[in-house]
Amino acid sequence: MNRIVSVLLGVWVALILTGPVNAAGFEKAVFAGGCFWCMEAPFDKLPGVVSVTSGYTGGHTKNPTYEEVSAGGTGHAEAVQVVYDSSKVSYSSLLKVFWQNIDPTVANRQFCDAGHQYRSAIFYKGEEQHKAALQSKAALEKNKPFREQVMTEIIAATEFYPAEEYHQHYYKKNPLRYKFYRNGCGRDKRLKELWGDAAGH
Repeated sequence: MNRIVSVLLGVWVALILTGPVNAAGFEKAVFAGGCFWCMEAPFDKLPGVVSVTSGYTGGHTKNPTYEEVSAGGTGHAEAVQVVYDSSKVSYSSLLKVFWQNIDPTVANRQFCDAGHQYRSAIFYKGEEQHKAALQSKAALEKNKPFREQVMTEIIAATEFYPAEEYHQHYYKKNPLRYKFYRNGCGRDKRLKELWGDAAGH
């Protein structure tokens, strides 16, 4: 009996991570904000989020590796796929978290990481997400607390490839290395400059 329960549980988790929107109200959102290590934690903390997976998307190479993506040329960006319970957290709330954890004023880089693979982007799934993303960007451009232009892309989602296991929840597995990288990259300092007290929330 325990084996059957384990198998069913494994199938259920797999459907959440890779399948379409299901009857339980779980939906997916995909965001690119530079280093995916740094984009996991903000969404993990948000009530209603079921899972956050680091990976690659937006490019042309099938089943890319970290080495291939980080070297450039695959077209992929480091990104996170967020599975969330839409009855507990809205897509608009996810968008707010996204903006306040990136630097939207630069193209093809985020903080100390430069290259098209580190661009910021919202990969929308369906017209509802598309409209919400466009409205969110328009509102930001109107009320932004900084002078620079918003450079973040809004594009249709393509296949998402989960990153290697050692990248998943790196901030939990290697907290000291993660903090060293994040501080050395100047991420929090720049976020504070852009967003003030709202940075990282």
